[in-house]
Amino acid sequence: MKKCVNKFKVLLSVALLVAVASSLAAESRRDYPIIVGSTTVYPFAARVVDQLVETSEFKRPLMQTTGSGGGLMLFCIGTDVLDPDITLSSRRIKQSEFDSCQRNGIKEIVEVKIGYDGIAVASAEQAAPMGLSRKEIYLALAKEVPDPKGGKELIPNPYKTWRDINDTLPAQKIKVLGPARSSGTHYIFSRLAMEGGCRTIDWIRALKRDDSVRYKSICRTLREDGAYIEANESDDLTVQKLASDPGLLAILSFGTLYQNRDKISALDIEGIKPDFENVADDSYTISRPLYLYVKKAHVDAYPGIREFLAEFTSKKAWGEGGYLSKLGLVPMQERERRKFATAAKELSPLSM
Repeated sequence: MKKCVNKFKVLLSVALLVAVASSLAAESRRDYPIIVGSTTVYPFAARVVDQLVETSEFKRPLMQTTGSGGGLMLFCIGTDVLDPDITLSSRRIKQSEFDSCQRNGIKEIVEVKIGYDGIAVASAEQAAPMGLSRKEIYLALAKEVPDPKGGKELIPNPYKTWRDINDTLPAQKIKVLGPARSSGTHYIFSRLAMEGGCRTIDWIRALKRDDSVRYKSICRTLREDGAYIEANESDDLTVQKLASDPGLLAILSFGTLYQNRDKISALDIEGIKPDFENVADDSYTISRPLYLYVKKAHVDAYPGIREFLAEFTSKKAWGEGGYLSKLGLVPMQERERRKFATAAKELSPLSM
């Protein structure tokens, strides 16, 4: 049912995007870019757009948040005038998505990594301090878990409070507000946090070699009994809920955490807090790169795309101390920034 709801939301976004774009295209013959995709990357892209609008004759793009998966689906539909030029993604494009683009005539895609993001498990600022391991996250949120009595049997998740998992944790009901299953944040969280904790259990880790389908199902399937609550609202509303409920935890991007650090705080994961340094050097275990993808054929067909890429990859934007770091984007090392700035400038096509 939840998959159907998420698909409906993407289709609704498509309908709204097409309706607005059709109206604008009729008036202006499409002299602006169309950008879709990740809600995590959106604030960084929007800030770049604001900078360009303030300092040049750049025409404001049509921007629509659809989630990473929804954005890549729209991006790969084709190369018509109303198809998106750029999609934002909080994960790398999948082979199946790349192949879909190729089948639909999008032969040259430019990939630009823009920086890094940590996925935080956060609580209200006034909540009692708490730290978790990835194994504890897995045991709290998986649909089925190993029987606590021992053996290699799985049972429906019996844990109601954090203390049920570890008697050093608070006797607080397990209640976690998390990203929708169609989002890039969910995709990465399920692999780095859930699977990261799951594979600490030896007999489950051994399944990866012998029965990878069952292994993924055990490690990545979330419980559906109310302990995990899918967040279908904006990040601002999620933060409001979190700040008003000391018993609630939420899974958020580092950017959202950083911008709301006066209201919420991050839990340590295996003793490490998500901050700029720990995310950048990969010592914080739930971190990921962020991307944008561009249709090379659209760059000179529609004004503003080349300028957007140049601004985004400028040192003043994505460099250390740049204006995007003030929103929580963790900068790449200078060598990596040079690599992707060159790819953006030369429109180097991605090969998978």
